[in-house]
Amino acid sequence: MTIVVPAGTQKNAGGARLRHEPRLLKRDSVFCGDLMTNIRKADEESGLKYSDAGVDIDAGDSLVSRIKPLARATRRKGADADLGGFGGLFDLKAAGFRDPILIASTDGVGTKLKIAIETGEFSGIGQDLVAMCVNDVVVQGAEPLFFLDYYATGSLDPESAAKVIEGVAHACKASGCALIGGETAEMPGLYAKGDFDLAGFVVGAAERGAILPHTDAMIAGDVLIGVASSGVHSNGFSLVRRVVSGAGFAYDYMAPFGSGATLGEALLVPTRLYVKSALTAIHTGGVKGLAHVTGGGITENLPRVLPNRLHAVVDLSAWTPQPVFGWLAKSGRIEEREMLRVFNCGIGLIAVVAANMAGRVIDAFQESGDHAVRIGTLESSDTSACVRYYGALKL
Repeated sequence: MTIVVPAGTQKNAGGARLRHEPRLLKRDSVFCGDLMTNIRKADEESGLKYSDAGVDIDAGDSLVSRIKPLARATRRKGADADLGGFGGLFDLKAAGFRDPILIASTDGVGTKLKIAIETGEFSGIGQDLVAMCVNDVVVQGAEPLFFLDYYATGSLDPESAAKVIEGVAHACKASGCALIGGETAEMPGLYAKGDFDLAGFVVGAAERGAILPHTDAMIAGDVLIGVASSGVHSNGFSLVRRVVSGAGFAYDYMAPFGSGATLGEALLVPTRLYVKSALTAIHTGGVKGLAHVTGGGITENLPRVLPNRLHAVVDLSAWTPQPVFGWLAKSGRIEEREMLRVFNCGIGLIAVVAANMAGRVIDAFQESGDHAVRIGTLESSDTSACVRYYGALKL
């Protein structure tokens, strides 16, 4: 006979994969009229249960019930964001695109998760996950359309997981991006108790011809506009944790750089979402390229959007990094050059703009709530694209 199991579980060899769709399960000699009685009897006779292997189906069902309304709140044109199918759907035509190119990105949060796990503070981690993905597609001129998340753990804690996914949903909504699906995997033996990992996947779209960067249009004299970060964002945390350990600090100590928060809270400030401000700046018509400053810092990320005939000249005294960067540099005795190739050092996004449009682009960022400032220019070069610095960071 074939019976329908209520929504909640899908199994694979690696553990439990929790979805939101009823599925079919084959069992012998079970009659629908006595469904629950026979299931209980079969369970008693069969011995081991999935929970004996460390997988809690009830915990998964509890999480599913909590995240469905969160996902539904992210609906937008092209997606109703209702969970339940085997795959998420998106209608490009309904979203208003005529001749779109799709742009996809995937990322994680890295070892920043270790601080979140140690402090039990999960409210900002979901935004970190979304920001690391959507910022990567918006710098290519794309509007983020839909997002999927992957949450993997050894033992599912519905309360902690719900806080993370709530942050994912809020960040998706703030970015105009539908949360159309995801995966929660409970895999005992693969992760230590209390540990979990995250991955995110975003797809965006831009009309053909609108994709950035416009390297052919870049010339010497173009202006570099730096947009402030919210802090360390989600890169370099293996080094951050090494500095904290070497300095003898605990995450529940007050932050030594005067933020008024604990060290853990200060380090867990979520990655800034640049989608709305970047799209507003792009719509001025003055943006030729955008760089998301992530792992590798300005040193390695800015050249990714430049042609080989130009290099960037950056004035390090043009902005003041947040105090956390000065503390990291001093406590870890990290040289300025290393700071610039590991951390964002206070600049999370850089725009390459025509000189006569710099003011308008800065205003666009500012009016969208992001602080922006001129930090340099492009100059002609006979070598491959690179960044040359002058001045010094105000650490």
